[in-house]
Amino acid sequence: MKKLIISPAPHAHTDNTVQKTMLNVLIALAPAYLVSLYFFGLGALIVSLTAIVSCVLFEYLIQRFLLKGQNSVVDLSAVVTGLLLAFNLPSNLPLWMIVIGSLVAIGIGKMSFGGLGNNPFNPTLVGRVFLLISFPVEMTAWPRPMNSWNLFSSYIDAETAATPLGILKGEVGELPNMMDLLLGNMGGSLGEVSAIALIIGGIYLLVRKVITWHIPVSVLATVAIFTAILHAANPELYASADVHLLTGGLMLGAIFMATDYATSPMNNRSQLVYGIGIGIITVIIRVFGAYPEGVSFAILIMNGVTPLLNYYIKPKRFGEKIKAQKVTK
Repeated sequence: MKKLIISPAPHAHTDNTVQKTMLNVLIALAPAYLVSLYFFGLGALIVSLTAIVSCVLFEYLIQRFLLKGQNSVVDLSAVVTGLLLAFNLPSNLPLWMIVIGSLVAIGIGKMSFGGLGNNPFNPTLVGRVFLLISFPVEMTAWPRPMNSWNLFSSYIDAETAATPLGILKGEVGELPNMMDLLLGNMGGSLGEVSAIALIIGGIYLLVRKVITWHIPVSVLATVAIFTAILHAANPELYASADVHLLTGGLMLGAIFMATDYATSPMNNRSQLVYGIGIGIITVIIRVFGAYPEGVSFAILIMNGVTPLLNYYIKPKRFGEKIKAQKVTK
């Protein structure tokens, strides 16, 4: 006689896997990556390959010799972490710093908590913030777009320039025009290029149902509203909303890092609160803080708030609690 074994809920079934999800993320990042290669040349290729190889290698070694569990390299999550880390770095960062950042991202940000799905903070941003605090000079020396494929001119001898957010903070330079902001022809990290390319990647993720609209839209809308109010109050002191939306790592963070499954809330209402929190903290740091950019810090702070959001903002339960009625004669 065969036994009928019933597993606990939920009973939903899908053919989606971690590997397929990560592959979709890589496809979504491809347009922005191609733009970064165009603007920063082989320097972008060197930085990205170093970050990806380092992340994959460190995850394999930690899994193989420390955790001694099933190898997770094949799920492509380490590749995504490496590429996103590269997107947060200058295209002329020394290779040994990239390796250190990869070790911190994988070893501390991810594997020390048990691997994929167990990490409370986004591993990419853990690595990025560690490098920013440890090597502030190198991490803020942003190469100027050169449209060059010469190895030495695009990596070793890259000419640096102030980012748009740095200019807003008082650094010498002139803000790019709107077309340059849209296309990415400005100083910054690999992932600060081309808002259009990042938006295309975000639309792809939405169509493939890898992410929902709640976090990206709430982050971008909050930043737009907050900065528009400041600009209206004092246009000479505060930049307009479109400048804030199209500069820095806002698009990259809102679409690709704030939406990380393990570190973001589980239901739609809590995701909206989470996104609003990221937007508010980002603007506060950008406008009133010491750093020109605040997206990384904002996402990490709200990563820490995620368990509270999951606890206090819960979806409606199935069924209804019926109060006992008093029976009268």
